[in-house]
Amino acid sequence: MSSPLSDSLFARAKELIPGGVNSPVRAFRSVGGAPFFVKAARGAYLVTADDRELVDFVCTWGPAIHGHNHPRIKAAIAAALENGTSFGTPNPYEVEMAGLITRLVPSIRKVRMCSSGTEATMSAIRLARGFTKRDKIVKFSGCYHGHSDSLLIKAGSGALTHGHPDSAGVPASFAAETIVLPYNDRAALAAAFAAFPGQIAGIIVEPYCGNVGFIMPDPGYLAYLREITAQHGTVLIFDEVMTGFRIALGGVQQRENIVPDLTCLGKIIGGGLPVGAFGGRADIMDHLAPLGPVYQAGTLSGNPLAMAAGIAQLRLLEELNPYGLLDRLGRQLADAVVAACRTKGIPVQAPQCGSMFSFFFTPTPVRDYATALTGDAKLFGRFFHACLAGGVYLAPSAYEAGFLSTAHDGPAIDRACEVMANAIHGL
Repeated sequence: MSSPLSDSLFARAKELIPGGVNSPVRAFRSVGGAPFFVKAARGAYLVTADDRELVDFVCTWGPAIHGHNHPRIKAAIAAALENGTSFGTPNPYEVEMAGLITRLVPSIRKVRMCSSGTEATMSAIRLARGFTKRDKIVKFSGCYHGHSDSLLIKAGSGALTHGHPDSAGVPASFAAETIVLPYNDRAALAAAFAAFPGQIAGIIVEPYCGNVGFIMPDPGYLAYLREITAQHGTVLIFDEVMTGFRIALGGVQQRENIVPDLTCLGKIIGGGLPVGAFGGRADIMDHLAPLGPVYQAGTLSGNPLAMAAGIAQLRLLEELNPYGLLDRLGRQLADAVVAACRTKGIPVQAPQCGSMFSFFFTPTPVRDYATALTGDAKLFGRFFHACLAGGVYLAPSAYEAGFLSTAHDGPAIDRACEVMANAIHGL
């Protein structure tokens, strides 16, 4: 998509910012070409620096479940802004947000706010280690839990897109404490507990994977995680930074009726402003300073603007209960692409649940990191650019989930289905 102003901005950005971007996947390295720059976003649409309107299925990587620049959220931020941007002290919004989270996600009895999903997962891992007095952590190949040292090992998201699943700068000694297993593989998990008896502090998992594309668990797999961690005294951590309040009001854990020990949240609870949170069992959370020996802190934790935006967002979700609508929109989108692929004879897997979805161009059912990599990433790149040329923006990587919002209902979803089907027919 030729974009003179974006091209000029990107050229200047590359002189000032590593790779020209402040988060690697934005660089379009996986799909080729140069990124476009956005100056505004409204409802289901982005407006580029060159005044092009795009139907957006990235939704700022998850938070925009009501669409961009929602008037209720915008008004909440404006009202909070009248009183200041940051206090460095406790504020009433923090208490209200904590009350909302603990009411809507029953596994969370106490919660600590922070400023990003990476902070939330990093702190949850430290807390699991401090609580159990053990060192080893289990994560799953392709699951991305932020860029802290302990977790940036066989990660998904931008790390996978750029071919660097093991980041430079992570000491081998740190990596040695992280056990990486295939997702959806019960035997591998049982073998890990047998190999390291009494040593595994926690398991961290994206209950529905979103950072290697969108992948669902096998039936009963999450219940198995709960069973085996309880058996071994290991802390079960659900990373619901993507899925929390998106898959259901209470997240995947509500949908699957699983009670994790700790849950990590982010993105959506800030209404688009920087935010993260982690919470769970009170006896575990009480190991945090100032009550306990596990240190965690943050100057901007519980920032009043982010809390005000998040409160408005969550209250709107309670009022609207949009999950049936979002699932219908997701099925409509997936069905349009699958039907077009069938006509063209292109093998495709289109996992979708609620407002999250992916397209893998492969005949192989996708259930883990290895099968995700069987997808034709070059074909996805051509599909991506054909969609973009038609005015539809998907995540610029074959290994990222897509997101829908309530604002897609109506002309936006109809237009997107037509563009995406045409893109398939043109491959």
